[in-house]
Amino acid sequence: MYTIGQVAKFLNISRDTLKFYEEKGLVTPEKNDKNGYRIYSEYDIYDVLTTNYYRELDIEIKKIQEIRKSKSVEDVAQLIEEKEKLIADEIKAKQYLLKQLKKAKEDAINITKNLNVFSIIDMPRFIVKGEIADIFSFVDYDVLKTHTDNSKKAVTLSKLMRIASFDDTGIKGNRFVVVKETKLHEDETDEEIITHKKCLYTVVESGRGINKDENFVEKNDDVKIGDAIRKASIDNNCQLIGISYVTIVLTTYNDGYEHMFYNAYTPIV
Repeated sequence: MYTIGQVAKFLNISRDTLKFYEEKGLVTPEKNDKNGYRIYSEYDIYDVLTTNYYRELDIEIKKIQEIRKSKSVEDVAQLIEEKEKLIADEIKAKQYLLKQLKKAKEDAINITKNLNVFSIIDMPRFIVKGEIADIFSFVDYDVLKTHTDNSKKAVTLSKLMRIASFDDTGIKGNRFVVVKETKLHEDETDEEIITHKKCLYTVVESGRGINKDENFVEKNDDVKIGDAIRKASIDNNCQLIGISYVTIVLTTYNDGYEHMFYNAYTPIV
């Protein structure tokens, strides 16, 4: 026979945990009538070891109580299989989250390198999954919700692309499409693919005052961005075809402003 202190010591488990097991009926040591101390037998210790085994498998206390009452080997195998699937789903979700975090970190680093800096690169391939009237057409956001693939299933603007057509006088029109980046080529899908081999690429910034009473303030409006793109085309001795593709990258807040950063791809010839 052993005291709770002795059991705690040679099983490397806290007294509080042993008391918790007792409260849940997972171990039932007898009490000494003279002093009221709990007395653990060899069978009680085995009950503790069995409970520890299932806890190591992250089986809930309630499930362990059910096992202790009456569960066949087949029942326990099914319970473990259910737990296995749950853990596998959690791992998959964490792996996706890790991928998204790495992408967000890369985006933040990319902003610092390419903000208002132009380079000539190939545009990634995007599949068009849907279209909305404009960014403020909230009733159209079902298409964003349908094609979201984030773990929280919450609507974001990370999949929205603005396609702006322009000429020397300014913006002539806008189209807002829901996109997904892809490695597919045009002949591998019936869906619309957006991509261009040569683009002037940069990160642009716009923003507004955080105070809702203030009027919307553009830090870099379309005119300034358009002028910068035209200057970059001259500097790089290339010709614009009159269209630009813009996707939101990141939003930050400081200096009393909301700062929105966008990837801008402007095809050239």
